[in-house]
Amino acid sequence: MKLWSDSWSNGDRIAERFAAGRLSGADGVGFADNLNPHLAWNEVPAGTRSLVLICHDFDVPSRPDDVNRPDREIPSDLPRVDFFHWVLVDLPPGLDHIEEGEFSRGFTPRGKPGPAAPHGARQGLNDYTGWFAADPALAGQYFGYDGPFPPFNDSLVHHYVFTLYATALPRLVLDGAFTGPQVREAMAGQVLEAATHSGTYTLNRRLLR
Repeated sequence: MKLWSDSWSNGDRIAERFAAGRLSGADGVGFADNLNPHLAWNEVPAGTRSLVLICHDFDVPSRPDDVNRPDREIPSDLPRVDFFHWVLVDLPPGLDHIEEGEFSRGFTPRGKPGPAAPHGARQGLNDYTGWFAADPALAGQYFGYDGPFPPFNDSLVHHYVFTLYATALPRLVLDGAFTGPQVREAMAGQVLEAATHSGTYTLNRRLLR
């Protein structure tokens, strides 16, 4: 199985329009266009009954102590954890692409609705749900795609991995507002094949010079 995008070449920097966050002014950040990227695939294995798409960033700081502090950078040797940006299940096996902006156009404070999604699929919660939980203006359930918005003071460039899974399940056994780890658990032992497409993004001005 092969996965690719017309939006950027594998491993390249992700364009700002696909991010949730962008640089703003001389030293600030703000929300960006937050379009989901185009993705296409082929050579889906025989026996596939549904497709699952997950986007995650594995470079997220494990502690929030120094996040977005203008007087310091987050050290590169800080342990990192996964952050899920998109959890999409029950895509039909005959589907071969997703259009740019088909699932997300703009950043929605308190989150986009779900889990119902185009093509009869379902979208889970991304990890902005937890990130904004303590912010009265932004707290809510964030279903579907919300793109990169790494800390502006992180010394690491973040990596975003889109993974398409061909599964032997017609529908994942998940109810309500499910999460990335729950999807991984529900797919266990039922993945026929997987393919990835990745990109990078940073808001650290020092790294962009």
